Amino acid sequence: MTTTLAIDCGGGGIKASVLDEAGTMRAQPVRVPTPYPLPPTLFVQTLGDLAGKLPTADRATVGMPGMIRHGVVVATPHYVTRNGPRTKVDPDLVTQWSGFDARTALNDALGLPTLVLNDAEVHGAGVVAGTGLELVLTLGTGLGCALFDGGILAPHLEFSQAPVRWGMSYDTYIGEHERRRLGDAFWSRRIRAIVDGLRPVFLWDRLYIGGGNARRIRPEQLTRMGDDVVVVPNTAGIIGGVRAWSLTRP
Repeated sequence: MTTTLAIDCGGGGIKASVLDEAGTMRAQPVRVPTPYPLPPTLFVQTLGDLAGKLPTADRATVGMPGMIRHGVVVATPHYVTRNGPRTKVDPDLVTQWSGFDARTALNDALGLPTLVLNDAEVHGAGVVAGTGLELVLTLGTGLGCALFDGGILAPHLEFSQAPVRWGMSYDTYIGEHERRRLGDAFWSRRIRAIVDGLRPVFLWDRLYIGGGNARRIRPEQLTRMGDDVVVVPNTAGIIGGVRAWSLTRP
């Protein structure tokens, strides 16, 4: 039986567990707050410390925010800040993270074959049905996005950084800071408006909404989004660590 160490790295917290081939957790998840400032060396050390609290595994899947290509960090939005999301960006951290080969570093640190993807992509791997065009949006500190075609992960688009309104990116417009400012009712209407606006862009067969804030969408707004929109549990960010190995392109 192949076991997978799955690590879900967010802007506010990093959690991990070990799963069997069926996606069943073999240990209770462990979680730590995301430390800041967070240079790549501390990131790798933090993940290694988490792994040390869990049973041994045969491989690892790491999901983290940002544009990740073939395990290399092109850009990451939160980990380049001095004190966490929405704080000042540290130019030195931008330099350290840009081009950081996270897959090789974690391969070495964990002593395991490691798959490093955008966190929304790992989340999506845990929920997609594998038929048609399936879009996954995760609502948390910001917005995550992943697209699957016939169950195969498409190249990542850092859609969250696109401008949407008033000079704000999607990441900011529907992120945690705005949810707290607006309240769940108004924020939920904003989510529905975003979904309505994206529908003619993607023409999805199904849209999955996950992440820690998905459960905060008001039922009346979710109903108005349509039957092709489904809210999925946040545990997918861990469970997807197993299926991600079979849903990614070689």
